[in-house]
Amino acid sequence: MSILAGIMLPHPPLAVPEVGGGDEKMIQPTIDGFIKAAKTIAELKPDTIILTSPHSVMYQDFFHISPGRSAKGNFASFRAPEVSMSVTYDDELVKAIESRAKKLQFPAGTMGERDPKLDHGTMVPLYYVNQYYTDYKLVRIGLSGLSLETHYQLGRIIRTANDSLGRRSVFLASGDLSHCQKEDGPYGYKKEGVEYDEKLMAVMKGGNLKELTDFDELFLGEAEECGHRSFTIMAGAFDGIALKSEIMSHEATFGVGYGTGIFMPEKEVLSMSSDDPLVKLATDSIHEFVNNKRVLKNYEIPDIIKGQRAGAFVSVHESGMLRGCIGTILPVRDTLAEEIVRNAVSAVSEDPRFSPVTKEELPDLEINVDILTEPEDISSMDELDVKKYGVIVTSGYKRGLLLPDLEGVDTVIEQVLIAKRKAGIGDREPYTMQRFEVIRHV
Repeated sequence: MSILAGIMLPHPPLAVPEVGGGDEKMIQPTIDGFIKAAKTIAELKPDTIILTSPHSVMYQDFFHISPGRSAKGNFASFRAPEVSMSVTYDDELVKAIESRAKKLQFPAGTMGERDPKLDHGTMVPLYYVNQYYTDYKLVRIGLSGLSLETHYQLGRIIRTANDSLGRRSVFLASGDLSHCQKEDGPYGYKKEGVEYDEKLMAVMKGGNLKELTDFDELFLGEAEECGHRSFTIMAGAFDGIALKSEIMSHEATFGVGYGTGIFMPEKEVLSMSSDDPLVKLATDSIHEFVNNKRVLKNYEIPDIIKGQRAGAFVSVHESGMLRGCIGTILPVRDTLAEEIVRNAVSAVSEDPRFSPVTKEELPDLEINVDILTEPEDISSMDELDVKKYGVIVTSGYKRGLLLPDLEGVDTVIEQVLIAKRKAGIGDREPYTMQRFEVIRHV
């Protein structure tokens, strides 16, 4: 595991003594949390600190990664221009993250920098880190207006890129909590502010950070929170990893929530590998083709599908993102095993939405195999169930298919509309429907 720890820290400028002018003593538990986190980083001696900040460059539909070799900043905006710092960026890791995002058609990269100066969401935590450890390079990443799940997926991409280079890194998620916890606070008082802090800190203390994606977006807006998406990216970087959490402090002295915590990996609880014989067959086929440019031959047909013919889909994911999916509605090969082998090859080399999978990506792929039952005609949407049935829509030579139980497809109407859109069937064109079930192998 090359991401050694996750760190949650706030970024109040007054935590810097030259800015606080003595007021920093009023948030001493938070200051103590900064110091404990900084000492932990010094003990781990990471090559790189990966830092997410709500105050770095932010776009509605894109994650900005700071480009270049270095950057500088100071606290002049907070009446302390004498406090300055410079950082060296880990441009190799930045390029690896950007390259992986591009392959996955994920909206993250270095374009669109508006201001290269370091923001206070970056500088406040590093002010304390630099007192104990300076032998690191930095990766600085902003947030976006995209969904929580998308922020989580970015964390997975970061981890995969980091591991591909063998970096020993620490993930530092910068962010305050709710800004509306006192009448004299920056946004006054809202009950949602107090509720958010209590709920957020309970999740962080429990260590199951995937729960951060379950928060309601409207609730987050009402709570006037700052760092939730920053924490969620960090959560994605530890997807499938059991974490031991240490919460050092939580307070809202000035009406803004500040939480500090350290999260140390214990062991991996999920595995990319599978004992399922159909997944193994698809995986062997993909490795043979990507490594040697050959279609797998002389394989042993799994007992559970001997003598069978059926349609099959092979889906490939990387860092939680779709990387390729190709399948057949009805069997076109002599055996189901051959159907799987050929569709696996097509999924990593012929899906027009993606570039071909490379050798470097093979260790990070997650492969699913769906075996389709024979489609049956239906006369209305009432005979569909998005969890149980996939749908096939047909209009003349146009045909579109959507598998069942897909993330983000919650209603039958959505399911049919997506299938029609895939087929290029217009709103006023007549169409027929069929349904089918799948046996999913993961």
